[in-house]
Amino acid sequence: MPARPAISVCMAAYNGALHIQEQLDSILAQLREGDEVVIVDDGSTDGTREWLGSLDDPRVKVHLNESNLGYVGNFEKALRLSRGEVVMLSDQDDVWLPGRVDALVSALDGAEAVASNFSYFEGTPRPIERLRLKDGTGGHRVRNLLRLWIGIIPYYGCAMAFRRSFVDVSLPFPSFLFETHDQWLAMLANVRGSMHHLERETLSRRLHESNTTPKSFRGLRPIVRSRWMLGKAFVVALGRRSA
Repeated sequence: MPARPAISVCMAAYNGALHIQEQLDSILAQLREGDEVVIVDDGSTDGTREWLGSLDDPRVKVHLNESNLGYVGNFEKALRLSRGEVVMLSDQDDVWLPGRVDALVSALDGAEAVASNFSYFEGTPRPIERLRLKDGTGGHRVRNLLRLWIGIIPYYGCAMAFRRSFVDVSLPFPSFLFETHDQWLAMLANVRGSMHHLERETLSRRLHESNTTPKSFRGLRPIVRSRWMLGKAFVVALGRRSA
């Protein structure tokens, strides 16, 4: 097989016993010796921890939190623990499509970050989940950042990949980041002028009531709070533009 960078897959787990095995199987089928899946469990009580403890694959590295960090902190911890040259985020309940790893690695040629499209199953997608990224639009920094702040561009962590150098710059996450770590990562990549959009679908998202993404209009106050948070994150990203 042709040489490729070592891959780290960072998965945040929490009460995912129902679907996590299917997701992990779809990931491991695309990994090689020397790659890794870093799974950080955030205090599951549904048997997920016991199942993780039964895994016998040297590529899977399990870490159990003593206290609940929340999904943003959990992903940040997984990123800190990862060691690969290319890092991919993963939810616990999706399914990776064949060829995902190679497609994302190839798309990182000349970029620090790549965001792809995805299909979906089981549930009904929200309007933003029907939006599509287009090849060749990753370099439209101002437009991408404006759409990100408004909330009309489909940047999802589970559909992204990053070079190690970018992960190092992205850490630590801003201390005030209470949601949408994926928006922070996409914002920073756009500010640094190193985002690539991949029109190809690389995974299928399982849509259900336990997804962390809001299912309906959240109300004016939460929306304003979120936009204010992203505004502050933009200032932090500017400070890391040339790091």
